[in-house]
Amino acid sequence: MNGNEYLKRLRKLGKKTGTPVHLVEHQGKGSHGRIYYGDRFTTLKDRKKEIGSGLLNAMCKQLGIDPNDI
Repeated sequence: MNGNEYLKRLRKLGKKTGTPVHLVEHQGKGSHGRIYYGDRFTTLKDRKKEIGSGLLNAMCKQLGIDPNDI
């Protein structure tokens, strides 16, 4: 899964649960951005590159969601 796919799935989960999701691109260096999921946030690396399983699990943990829900 790449960063764009992750963001798309996260927005779909947010609609399902009623949790606001938004990306703030200027809160990161270069191609990084910050994703807010409710009151929690994580940093999204380059949206065109693949996300490894370890990073995916860490990002989901920071947002307080189960990686299997994505």
